[in-house]
Amino acid sequence: MNAEEVESSKKLQHSMHFLRCVNCAREMPSLYVQYSPGNIRLMKCEYCRAVADPYIECEFMIILIDLILHKRKAYRHLLFNVLNLGGDDKEVVWKSSLLYFILDVCRYYLLKSSEVCFDSSTQIMRSILTCGKVLLNVILGNLIFMSVLFLGTRFLLKLSFNTVSYRQILLAVLISTYFRLYLIAMLVWEFPSSVLYIIDLLVLSSNALALGVVTESQTAGCLIVCFGAHVAKFFSNHWLFHLLSGSS
Repeated sequence: MNAEEVESSKKLQHSMHFLRCVNCAREMPSLYVQYSPGNIRLMKCEYCRAVADPYIECEFMIILIDLILHKRKAYRHLLFNVLNLGGDDKEVVWKSSLLYFILDVCRYYLLKSSEVCFDSSTQIMRSILTCGKVLLNVILGNLIFMSVLFLGTRFLLKLSFNTVSYRQILLAVLISTYFRLYLIAMLVWEFPSSVLYIIDLLVLSSNALALGVVTESQTAGCLIVCFGAHVAKFFSNHWLFHLLSGSS
């Protein structure tokens, strides 16, 4: 075996190291054995004696429904066995961060559309200034959100970052914010503003469950951490919005 094959084997073992049993969250060397194309046998976990990941043979809609129903097994499947959380996930983090940022801008626009004017009659410089305020508000709000989330994970959950990295927690929170995809529909069709707060509650519960899956902590403690982070972001956005509005 040459040096290139050895390096490829090491990378493969590293990527497989983060596969998990969706039942007990134990690490798995592999989830299935493939005998021929379309002919596979699912592996059983040697700890809980159950099929390690039955979602491999499930339709996408079944997985999506279980995610919406906040099933911990579905979140383990998505975060560890599909996205390979903890492996070479830099590209996934980058794309998820970009989508998260765009959806957050959409949410801010929908929430403040009655207070901020974006019509065509507005002067170009005023429009640019308004967009700058929105971007500044979203960036600062998310920095505060992530800071409170990391601090809460470190001190309230008493979790050492030697075992769970910042990037793992960041990716889990970004992916679990998928409920905000409904904001795209709100940009096309008119919905009452209360729908935004319903989506926020779903995002909060989804963030807490994803954080619990990654850190293997109790959902109640993760809910407190995520609630504190969302509250800090809400008040920072509210304060900065009125500060910038008063200065204009």
